[in-house]
Amino acid sequence: MSGPAPDFGWTFYAPLSTLYGPKSTDFFIFSIHMMGVSSILAALNIVVTIFNMRAPGMTWMKLPIFVWGWLVTAFLLLGVMPVLAGCVTMMLMDRHFHTSFFNAAGGGDPVLFQHVFWFFGHPEVYILILPGFGVISEVIPTFSRKSLFGYHAMVYATVMIAVVGFVVWMHHMFTTGAPFVAQLFFMYATMLVAVPTGIKVFNWLATLFKGSITFETPMLFAIGFLIMFTLGGFSGVMLALAPSDYQYRDSYFVVAHFHYVLVSGSLFTIIAAIYYWLPKWTGKMYSERLGQLHFWLSVIGMNVTFLPMHFLGLAGMPRRIPDYPLQFTDFNQICTIGAFIFGLAQLIFLYIILKSCFGKEKTPHHLDNRVWEGAHGLEWTLPSPPPYHTFETPPAV
Repeated sequence: MSGPAPDFGWTFYAPLSTLYGPKSTDFFIFSIHMMGVSSILAALNIVVTIFNMRAPGMTWMKLPIFVWGWLVTAFLLLGVMPVLAGCVTMMLMDRHFHTSFFNAAGGGDPVLFQHVFWFFGHPEVYILILPGFGVISEVIPTFSRKSLFGYHAMVYATVMIAVVGFVVWMHHMFTTGAPFVAQLFFMYATMLVAVPTGIKVFNWLATLFKGSITFETPMLFAIGFLIMFTLGGFSGVMLALAPSDYQYRDSYFVVAHFHYVLVSGSLFTIIAAIYYWLPKWTGKMYSERLGQLHFWLSVIGMNVTFLPMHFLGLAGMPRRIPDYPLQFTDFNQICTIGAFIFGLAQLIFLYIILKSCFGKEKTPHHLDNRVWEGAHGLEWTLPSPPPYHTFETPPAV
């Protein structure tokens, strides 16, 4: 099959992808179907495992918050991946079988594509972030030497974020000519997400309050997440307001908001999880000095990259353009420097992981098999690295 690669952006809006997309768009559609099948099967696996294979005595309200985060994420995947599959199937029909789901000339509506896409697209954000929330709920209590504050509230907040996440998709579409009543509903529903998210942030802060805190690398990334995710949340509230969204929409302000919540909410939490469990997985301890260097370069690089984008967006620079007028050059140059710093930091991270996998420095055990003094959970009762066929006899909780 000849022709260029897909050329219509990651949101692949119709009719750019249906009427005008190159032949390779069909491979794109097939890839999304494959990804959807794998995501649905993985989500089913997670749900069935958590429902049927909990240890004796592990009641629902004793589950680690990390497990709750994954359970809710799995249900989100089961809810939205079939919708995305339907969306790309309609694309395929429009491209090859003369249907007009998204073709206005045949009685269809391109805006229908946006509705279906964002019904998947917004819960996808929570799919990326909720497991990270679970990681932070493990890391902060460990290095605060305290139990997680408000466990039940954290569980209910996780579920509420997922439920509300299904009814806010149209805040991505305020400028499509949506009816006033719809804009009002989706504006208030979007702001409602701040309530369970705020519960989580305040509970993490309450866990830190008067704790015996130490600042090992996983804790640094957790605190970095807490500060920058909250800042990203503030710009999210600005975008949730329909009247002001007309100014921000499709500008670099949206790019800045998205990366403040996603780099901190997903990437920083994944990195925190790797630093937290890596000594347990490999049985080898990483260099704390290098880990801290990685954190500081990452946090500086991220802020130098994405903070100027807020001002670029407010000054009128649109997103998804290959070039920009000269008045935006200075801030874009600053962003480029930040991006190189951030990228360099991840090379250090790669070195840390490889050294931990193949190095010789054994994991220290402060108490029994715990790597970290304040760690709790069944995995910390095992040797480092854990043996194969762990827990052949289920442990009683």
